[in-house]
Amino acid sequence: MPAIDLESAAREVVRLLDGVTEDRMDDPTPCAGTSVAGLLDHVMGLTLAFTWAARKSVPDGDGPRPGIGTARLDPHWRALLPRRLDDLVAAWRDPAAWEGTTEAGGVRLPAEQMAVVALDELVLHGWDLARATGQSFACSPADTEAVLAFTTAAARPEQAAGREGLFGPVVEVPESAPAFDRALGLAGRDPAWTPESA
Repeated sequence: MPAIDLESAAREVVRLLDGVTEDRMDDPTPCAGTSVAGLLDHVMGLTLAFTWAARKSVPDGDGPRPGIGTARLDPHWRALLPRRLDDLVAAWRDPAAWEGTTEAGGVRLPAEQMAVVALDELVLHGWDLARATGQSFACSPADTEAVLAFTTAAARPEQAAGREGLFGPVVEVPESAPAFDRALGLAGRDPAWTPESA
């Protein structure tokens, strides 16, 4: 059984989608300069990228490519995104996904590390979406532990170059804070963020 399973994080993202109303699409998110529509477009793209990474293949031709862009969000995202998340979960449940190295977003990593990046992306952007749309967010203890370990490593001074473009500057969060809040701070997010504070 793989060390990480993406189902819990993927299910939480799907749960949030019903709470994303059309009047929220231009609202800000904790990702500076990115609207709700832009965030959804990014999640649409990353589900493809990390599914391809698990399968170690990228489709040929002019199919969809991951990216961010508020004007690019597929009009069928409500139907497509849950299916893509299902595909992502299934792809990483294949033992072959965990073998060797793979690539996503132009970065090549051992497959087992790429799975952690995929989890981190789902969890953090799930939280971003929840905050931006006024919803609660739940992260399992196992996922919280994995994301905290990843963001802790990324916050080390020797990783400064590697975190650029992935996370913003570290937000100071008390050591006594819940583990998930500490993971958010290490990922450059303020656990107390609201749309009004953007």
